[in-house]
Amino acid sequence: MATSERRPRDPQARRAALAAAVIEVIAEVGIGRTTHRAVAARAGLPLGATTYYFPTLDDLIAAGLRQATEDLRADLERRAAAFRDTHDLAAALTDLALGYLDDRGQTQIEYELFVAAARDPALRPLAEFWLTGMTELLEPHVGRRTARMLVALLDGAMLHALVTATALDATALTSALRALILAGPREEA
Repeated sequence: MATSERRPRDPQARRAALAAAVIEVIAEVGIGRTTHRAVAARAGLPLGATTYYFPTLDDLIAAGLRQATEDLRADLERRAAAFRDTHDLAAALTDLALGYLDDRGQTQIEYELFVAAARDPALRPLAEFWLTGMTELLEPHVGRRTARMLVALLDGAMLHALVTATALDATALTSALRALILAGPREEA
């Protein structure tokens, strides 16, 4: 006999499910087309749960972006050790970019966040973390100014690959990164 087991309502689990769902919806349709209804459906929760935990769509989107930022923070912490141990920073950065592009949805979320933050000052601290996290990770290896240039090059290369739906030219990117690393000043900028 099949019985329907009633799950207890766990507010933390529901918040986490909604944050994860909003990340998926943003990656699929963008921030501008994200709705409470789409997020509730993706999370497998009633529509009322989205507005109960996140009264406005902005609150819901911010929760998802905060979760994506925390995921990025954990990823950067894992990568810090790999960058310390590498003998070829340019190749390691190219591998990082290729890995990010393997999960195009996650990469799209990053760029959605940048565009949304350009319009919404409340989202800027989240976007700024995404921008500064990688710079801070690279700074001990190449200095702040070069780190910022490397991040700009990586972002541009990944954005180009996303927009054109083409593969990243790993050889060209590695060469460009090496040139910046070798030519870049190590002093503060």
